[in-house]
Order: sequence, then C-alpha cells, then structure tokens
Amino acid sequence: MANDRIEPQIKGFGYQNEEDVLKAVLEPSSQIEFVRVMFPDILGRPMEFSFPKAELAKTFQDGKGFDGSSVAGFVRIEESDLVIKPDPQTFRVLPWVYRGFYEETHWREGIMFGDILTPEGKHYEGDSRYVLKKVLEKARKEFNIEDLKLGPELEFFIFPDNKEAVPQDEGGYFFGGKHGEIRKEIQLLLKKMGIEAEYDHHEVAFGQHEIDLQYNSALEMSDTCMLFRYVVKKVARMHDLYATFMPKPLNGQNGSGMHIHQSLWRDGKNIFFDEKDSFHLSEAARRYMAGLIVHGREISAVLSQWVNSYKRLIEGYEAPVYIAWGQRNRSAYIRVPEYQPGKENATRIELRSPDPSCNLYLAFASMFMAGLRGIQKEYLVPDPIEENIYEMSNSRQKKFEIKTLPGNLLEALKTMKKSTLLQEVLGDHIFHQFLANKKWEIEEYSSNVSKEFDKQVSEYEIRKYLPFL
Repeated sequence: MANDRIEPQIKGFGYQNEEDVLKAVLEPSSQIEFVRVMFPDILGRPMEFSFPKAELAKTFQDGKGFDGSSVAGFVRIEESDLVIKPDPQTFRVLPWVYRGFYEETHWREGIMFGDILTPEGKHYEGDSRYVLKKVLEKARKEFNIEDLKLGPELEFFIFPDNKEAVPQDEGGYFFGGKHGEIRKEIQLLLKKMGIEAEYDHHEVAFGQHEIDLQYNSALEMSDTCMLFRYVVKKVARMHDLYATFMPKPLNGQNGSGMHIHQSLWRDGKNIFFDEKDSFHLSEAARRYMAGLIVHGREISAVLSQWVNSYKRLIEGYEAPVYIAWGQRNRSAYIRVPEYQPGKENATRIELRSPDPSCNLYLAFASMFMAGLRGIQKEYLVPDPIEENIYEMSNSRQKKFEIKTLPGNLLEALKTMKKSTLLQEVLGDHIFHQFLANKKWEIEEYSSNVSKEFDKQVSEYEIRKYLPFL
C-alpha cells in the first residue's frame, strides 16, 4: 500500500445521490472496480461483501440479497432471505490501491452503508442501524431535537499478531511508546474519506493508542466509527502488526474505553449550554445526564457487551465503576468538560463507561434514549461528586446514594431483562436475540474459566476475543 502512487481522479467522499455515485464509479479514471457494502451484525461486528461496479445501478434500484441466517442475531434458516439497499450519501472511496500478482492488475473500491430490508421491502427489525435511525426520528418528532452530536475517543492496542497480547512498547500517557507513525497514517487515510481527527496520542497502557474523532451527527458518526475500526486494523495489518479494540487484553494495565462526548442541537444551536448555570449546563443537559444516571445499570449490557468488558470496569484503572458525575472527576461515570468562554457550542457531557468493541448503533441509540427519557420525565440530576470515589468509605458512598455499574456481564443482563426502556429502543427481535446471544457467551465462558479470573483476564479470553475484536 505504501508504494502505491496512483491517486484517484474523483473526490473520496461527499456524495449526495445515486446519480453522483454512479457517475464517479463509472468514470474510468477513478479506477474503481468494486463496491463494498458494510453493515453490523447484532454484536456490532462488521459484515461486508463486494460486487463489480457494473452491478451498482441495479443494486441501487433493487438492493442486494444475502443470507441472513448466516449473520449472528439475524433470522432463522427458514426465513433467511434479506436485502440491503445502499445509501448513496454514505459512499466513500477507499484511499488505497489493491494489487494482484500480475503487475497490471490494480483497482480501487468504494464502500457504502445502507438499510436492511425484508424481501417484501419492509425495514428489517434486526437492523441495528435502523434502530438508531428510529430513535433519531423520534427525537425530532417528539422532542424537536434536530441532532445528537457525538465525539468519541476510541482506544486500541497494537500487538504483533492476534494470538498473544504482547505490547511492543512501555510507553504511557502522552509519552514514549512506538507506532505514532501508524496513528498518523490512519488519520491521513481517514482524511481522504472525509473523516477528520482532533488529535492522537499514546495512551496509559503499554502498547495502547488513542485517536479522537471530530464530533458529528450520530448516524454519520456510527458509520464513521465502523470505518475507523476497519482502517485501524487495515493499516496495522499492512505493517505486519495487529490492532485490537478488545476492552481488556492485559492484566495490570488499563483497558480500552470509548469515552463519548455528546450534545443535543436545535435550530443550529447547542441546547446543552446555559451561561447562568454554575457548570454552564442547561436544564435539558442536566435532565439528559439524569437519564443516563437513572438508566445506567440497565443500558450497561449494550454499552459494555462482552464478558471481557467488565474486566476493564474495575477500580484502579481509570475506568468508571460508580454511577456519578463531576467536572474534574475522572473516576466518574459522566464527566463535564470545563466551559471555555466563547465556545458555547462545545458544551457537552462525556460518558465514560462504553468500550470501542460494542455495537455502535445500539450503544448510541440506547444512550440517547436514556437521556431523552430523563428530559421527558424531568429527572433531577444528583449533586456532582468531585472527590475520588474509589477512596470513599462505604458510608460516604451511601450518603451520596452512589450506585455502581454491574460487576459482570451476567449482572448486566439481569438488569437489562427488566428494562422497558431497552425493549422500546431495541425492539422485540434485537432485545431477545441480544439477550440469548449474551447468555450463550456467559455459559461458554463459565465452562472454560474458573472464578479466580473474575477480575483477571484469562487465556480463554485472549483466544476467544482477541482475534476478532
């Protein structure tokens, strides 16, 4: 990839309709020969297939059929046919050239997301991208909220391969370490696809990295994060390395989180800002936060969805355990970045419990609906906690009525089962399929790992999760 000097003769992003995409793809100088379609399974893993560019016009019209019974959490064998119709506004040109063994064989690919439909043309209830679209539409119609803007911070590790979690450096937060050039290459490739980053750095753990993306609308950001994870893994692989978003691959080191900065917008303005409030937070922002706090335990299984996720959510590793909020408190579930004069639109809250291996669409939808419920029901946010909650006595924690996140996936599922909020957000199909899949995951884990690993990463988890997360 690094030796390819052929540049596309078309723009890499920013398409508005089918006609624009068809014109770009069929332009000979574009060198695009294939179009790839990507969508998440119920666990958020990237599913993808490609087709020759000659099929694009027909695909826009009729969609592409596929076997849903082979995709985790989709349909039963007896009702397996599904169709995906690509959304032309999601079209991007992958910014590298593929080469075959024959020196004159080279090509580029485009990539798109889209809607999954039944053969009858109805939206498929197991399409997690559609779940997020429905929540966003509900916010527009019922709350007059035109946009949820998100700015996620995605952390990841770089290892030699997908079989052993062996860090290649002993760097720390903002210092030392290796592979800074890989972070830069990732950002430059993403930029060619219209995806902008704010900054990058080495993270706290050995071999751990972070790239923060510029905030964007929730649906676009979900697609962007899917592409981000894909490009991170691609670039690492081209350097004979392996990148993983596994939440907790190393004992004795911090795990990887996905802190999500978020704000609500109406009429082009950030409705989280209030100049008169001591934290510069509006009533809507406070009630939104209260919704995340009240429903924090029940949405945990979606935001932190793997057995391994809860090895990260333990005391001592800068990950939240307690459901509280503050401005300078990095042990809290929600942090409110300090207001900077003149930057009202940057007012936001930061949710710190999710990890980057979740189903992004379901996580963002669940998080958003919890916040909206707080606005709808006029929840009151508790007082902020600025002291280190890890060091509080039990009696002091009780005084502030501080609850904890679930201690493991089983506890999270038990809470999720009772959640009418999540049943409403996810719909019956995804809600029950997700629970069934996670129950199976827990049973398999329990049959392979003893209780002594409740807070420690086991070899089983490395074998199980490292190869695909």
